Amino acid sequence: MGLTKQYLRYVASAVFGVIGSQKANVAYVTLRGGEKGRYVAAAACEHVFIWDVRKGEKVMILEGQKHEVTFLCPSPDGVHVAVGYEDGAVRIFSLLNGESNVSFNGHKSAVSVMRYDGLGARLVTGSKDTDVIVWDIINECGLYRLRGHKDLITQALFLRDRNLLVTSSKDSFVKWWDLDTQHCFKTIVGHRSEVQCGGMVLLDQDNRLLTGSADSELRAWDITYLQEIDESPEEVQKPLSSVLSRLLAHPLSLPPPSLQRILSCHKAGSILREARDRVVSLTTDARSAVIACHANESVLELFRVLPEVEVQQKMKKKEKKAKKKAAQAPEDAAEDAGTPAVTRTLKDEIVRLTNIKASAKIRWAECVWCSGGELKVALLLQNNTVETYSLRTADKTPAGTKTARLTLGGHRTDVRTLAFSSDNLAVLSASGDTVKVWNRATLQVIRTMACEYALCSLFVPGDRQIVLGSESGKLQIFELASAALLESVDAHAGAVWALCLAPDQRGLVTGSADKTVKFWDFELVKDQDAGHKRLTVKHTRTLQLEEDVLCVKLSPDHRLLAVSLLDCTVKLFYADTLKFFLSLYGHKLPVLCLDICHDSTLIATGSADRNVKIWGLDFGDCHRSMFAHDDSVMFLQFVPKTHLFFTAGKDKKIKQWDADKFEHVQTLEGHHREVWCLAISPNGDHLVTASHDKSLRLWERTREPVILEEEREMEREAEFEESMAKGDVPVVPGETPGEAAPAGKKTVETVKAAERIMEALELFREERRKLEDHEYACRAAGRQLPAPKPNPILVAYGNVTPSRYVLDVIKKVRSSELEVSLLVLPFSYVPELLKLFNAYIQQGLEVELVCRCLFFLLRIHFGQISSNQMLLTVMDQLRTNTLARVGQIRDVMGFNSAALQFLQRELESKEEVTFFAEATGKLKKVKLKGRRVEPRVSDLN
Repeated sequence: MGLTKQYLRYVASAVFGVIGSQKANVAYVTLRGGEKGRYVAAAACEHVFIWDVRKGEKVMILEGQKHEVTFLCPSPDGVHVAVGYEDGAVRIFSLLNGESNVSFNGHKSAVSVMRYDGLGARLVTGSKDTDVIVWDIINECGLYRLRGHKDLITQALFLRDRNLLVTSSKDSFVKWWDLDTQHCFKTIVGHRSEVQCGGMVLLDQDNRLLTGSADSELRAWDITYLQEIDESPEEVQKPLSSVLSRLLAHPLSLPPPSLQRILSCHKAGSILREARDRVVSLTTDARSAVIACHANESVLELFRVLPEVEVQQKMKKKEKKAKKKAAQAPEDAAEDAGTPAVTRTLKDEIVRLTNIKASAKIRWAECVWCSGGELKVALLLQNNTVETYSLRTADKTPAGTKTARLTLGGHRTDVRTLAFSSDNLAVLSASGDTVKVWNRATLQVIRTMACEYALCSLFVPGDRQIVLGSESGKLQIFELASAALLESVDAHAGAVWALCLAPDQRGLVTGSADKTVKFWDFELVKDQDAGHKRLTVKHTRTLQLEEDVLCVKLSPDHRLLAVSLLDCTVKLFYADTLKFFLSLYGHKLPVLCLDICHDSTLIATGSADRNVKIWGLDFGDCHRSMFAHDDSVMFLQFVPKTHLFFTAGKDKKIKQWDADKFEHVQTLEGHHREVWCLAISPNGDHLVTASHDKSLRLWERTREPVILEEEREMEREAEFEESMAKGDVPVVPGETPGEAAPAGKKTVETVKAAERIMEALELFREERRKLEDHEYACRAAGRQLPAPKPNPILVAYGNVTPSRYVLDVIKKVRSSELEVSLLVLPFSYVPELLKLFNAYIQQGLEVELVCRCLFFLLRIHFGQISSNQMLLTVMDQLRTNTLARVGQIRDVMGFNSAALQFLQRELESKEEVTFFAEATGKLKKVKLKGRRVEPRVSDLN
């Protein structure tokens, strides 16, 4: 069966016009050992752009796949950056080559926060689904899922020297988790409202917690670690019997189990902010020396955490002042008062540094210390801009100095109109304050000009000038060579909603909210100031209508004029006499867009009622009405010289349709907000779209044909994947759901991985059966028969054995998806797998991987395995072989560790140099000894 009609596929080519998306944060990164504070990572829809703020250039793109980026977190070593997405996925990119080799999938909705531990070996993620997941970066797998919060997770922080985690949420609670036992041992409930995103930082070597909420206070909590208090040298040296006898004698003196031997937390005070609105983000630098916070406004407030030496000096000055004041008081009052008591408060430790005023409302702030004691601050603004500031905290009156502003690569407000030049090389985009002309090939800005709020635009024939229709009713004419405004014509009394170039290219037609359609001719007039001719427009005719005009289009044969009105109708007039010809009724809401095909036979209309109608221009009959989008149809345009057309809707999608067969051809998905407009190049090879997500997207026509049946199948697969992603987390049989749960999530990839393992086991069974049949046939014949041919898959893998092929399939499963894939595996395959695991361990093949799979299968199928008599011998062999093999591996690792330590000592003795780590450790010990001696000397004095 041949194809009756061939459609060519349009694919995404590039994303441009966006500097920083509003859904994610901004972060400083380092590239190839570059200086700190030079490179900034900002989310750009589903991608991450790395900007060189000094040059204002984009130096690297970390390419995403489909879903929008919601959080960024650089690793402590500066080599990687973790990226969280709206679908709950996490990918880790290398900043050396921009590639991602590690991905995690455990959350059901958008990732809201991510943090590395001090070594960069673990990553904690919080999500909108209220779960917190701890991931093992080295092993590339999930450790556990922590449940307990009731709303979006706003912050998650590892403690440096303890295996503890603290999390905050919009449910107003701050929870402390013991990661050894995976349970919540303490909950802080001192907030009257939600703890905002990023609204929590740890200070003073993890001894103080600072939280921000919806009021003007930053609350400080002092943390006391009870383990350190309880484990005094005297207590440690006591024999166990005496400790037990004391506990038995005084059982009521024990602290509550939830607080026993971990920590206590009490409020230390509050810091008052100047802003009265809620905290949008609260952050600190790596040294926790400066705190930055801001509300939903353009002011960033900076506070400085004073070092202990400065706090002590400050307290001494306070004491002196108090003594002096007491000495100046009358003798009676002085005798009553005694020695003045000076208390240390939070204001003595955290002081206001300065305020930084940005050019627009701040979405996120990031701080980093640079060489020379300079603090650099990067601000992601809500108008698609990134600004950087620098200040020196050592100055008496530190002030933030703006060092860079990234604005050239995008618009400050939404793009509402697009146009292509006649040579297909330039793209015009206009927004509420600027109009930009882009080079389509390089996606670089050629011209940027200030304009009024633009609603429609076009290139004047010759591509030397552009015309914009504005919200104020003006027509603005710009010259591209000089980037100058040639003329601003007061064309209408209301907003100019539509512009249409005349088919003879000698003029244009405008439609406005003042209920008129006007015809204009291009003219060249002599400019008295410049001394040469310039372009202008001359008003020739006016068509008065009864309703506001939303759309205007002249048919290519210059015969008819189509006008869309606010009363939900489209009226057709003769272009030469302006006499009424037809009225197209049918839409229930106003028609927001329309277009006429190249041969003037069809007109397509898109409405706010979400439908697209195709009409014949001969009699005005409706050929077909199609449900096009899930929200208003915002723009519609025919592909030149075809009966194919594209529609853009508020449902974030762009769709291609066939006006002859009334078929939906293709859906272009990529935008994350409403799509306002689109433009198709004159040759039909390129498509540009603009959206509320601040991005412009370029789509390119390929030579690949679109098969409609395959498109529908792909849509069904996408729906299945979405439904699976919304499903519950797999529960291990026999375990009741509690605070801790498996970290993985059932996805299409995990199901496919389980299917591949099952197929490999089926192949192993088949090959084993063939060998058994061959042996039986040889015994029956009394001679050696030719060996059976192996499976072609085994031959393709280099004639591997069937058991080795099963191991190769398991090895290729992603580490983060392995446990969920084994959970999906039916139990009928488990006995075969356990026997294979025994063989692998005996041969020493991938012992770590096999042990991980073995322990997981034992945990989830313990009841069935223990009750199966056939597996008892296998389990006994596994126990013996596993312990022996793991012992050997541990001995080898210990031997290698000892050898490395021996080599270290040899190098030190030869070069007479102490390694850096040990040198710093010895220096700390010396300092501690010095601190312990000082009070004793003062006591003697």
